[in-house]
Amino acid sequence: MEERLRRVWQSYGGVIVLGAVGIPIGIAVGAIGAVFGRVLIAIGAIRDAHPFWFIPFLAAAGALIAWSYLRFGKNTGRGMSLVFDVGLGRENVIPLRLIPLIMGGTWITHLFGGSAGREGVAVQIGATLSHWIGSKLPFRHPGNTFLLVGMAAGFAGLFRTPLAATLFALEVLVAGRLELQALFPALTSSIAASATSGALGLEKFEVPLAVSITLDPRTLAPLAVLGVCFGVVGGLFAWCLKWGKKIAAARIEHPVKRIAIMGAALSVVFLLLWQGRYSGLGTNLISASFVDGAAGIRPWDWALKFALTVLTLSAGFQGGEVTPLFSIGASLGVVLGGLTGLPVPLVAALGYAAVFGSATNTLLAPTFIGAEVFGFAYLPHFFVVCAVAYLFNMDKSIYALQEVGYRSR
Repeated sequence: MEERLRRVWQSYGGVIVLGAVGIPIGIAVGAIGAVFGRVLIAIGAIRDAHPFWFIPFLAAAGALIAWSYLRFGKNTGRGMSLVFDVGLGRENVIPLRLIPLIMGGTWITHLFGGSAGREGVAVQIGATLSHWIGSKLPFRHPGNTFLLVGMAAGFAGLFRTPLAATLFALEVLVAGRLELQALFPALTSSIAASATSGALGLEKFEVPLAVSITLDPRTLAPLAVLGVCFGVVGGLFAWCLKWGKKIAAARIEHPVKRIAIMGAALSVVFLLLWQGRYSGLGTNLISASFVDGAAGIRPWDWALKFALTVLTLSAGFQGGEVTPLFSIGASLGVVLGGLTGLPVPLVAALGYAAVFGSATNTLLAPTFIGAEVFGFAYLPHFFVVCAVAYLFNMDKSIYALQEVGYRSR
């Protein structure tokens, strides 16, 4: 008996220990995520209630963000690129100062009306904290395991979708390859982070669909067409973001001047376009896509949210891309739903997941985030649409340093 237990421990002891360590990491990251997320929601509500108090000052707010990174940030301004470099073994350290800088910069961006997300912030917070903890542990572990554990915890703590968060962390560094050495601790940290942020009052967005639809030859064709559309839009978003940042940096080299000039122009546009309708996360568009038959969605909402998010992030404002991608996909789905003959709420849900997947060049994470948000009964539909979107995204990603594993095969 003792010999059998010894053999089991030799085979699985390391995995068990990593899984156990993932729990306190998830709790810590989930607590930070809850604070970050709840403050962000409150800030958005204040801005929406008083757009003329804040949006006109977007340029000054942006200049403060850029100056702060120049003065205190060192290389933390690289954001997700720094996380990817560490994950792929090209860098060793993510400074802890990244956490307050990215949180503060994102709060300021949202308070003053920039169109940005929050996922990148949560993932960077989780990766930074978990990687630092991993570097202090007395036992050996695979190189990027704790980075991935933190990425999963950050995503799960903010969106409260632990399965999608786990898969996102495992597949995002290298498209076409899963980092399975981190599977168990990423899962335990994701579950712990989601439970912790929920206990601290961060609500999960979920919309149980009441749509009856089978997956058969009659529905496969329109689902495939939707996958192509969502894949192209997500890939185009990633391409535009890459070139938007490159062109903006080339035209206005100094980051403070760049963000101030572009911020001044953006503040005018945000106010002219229905007083901040396209500011912030885009949760207003997501909610409208699933309320009262999506009557509150206009045909151009997705395109304007697309363009203004690219411009906001190209200017240098802080925040992620994922929640705006959710809003772009859902509002585009409302438009396409009327053309395909499929139920509009279902098409909006498919767009919510698939545009995110195509823009991040991931497959499993968007499939499962769709199921966790809208119901596991629709998992096959999400898989079909996300798989087609993955194939038609032009091999683009919002993460500039993401590698593509299948190119070498």
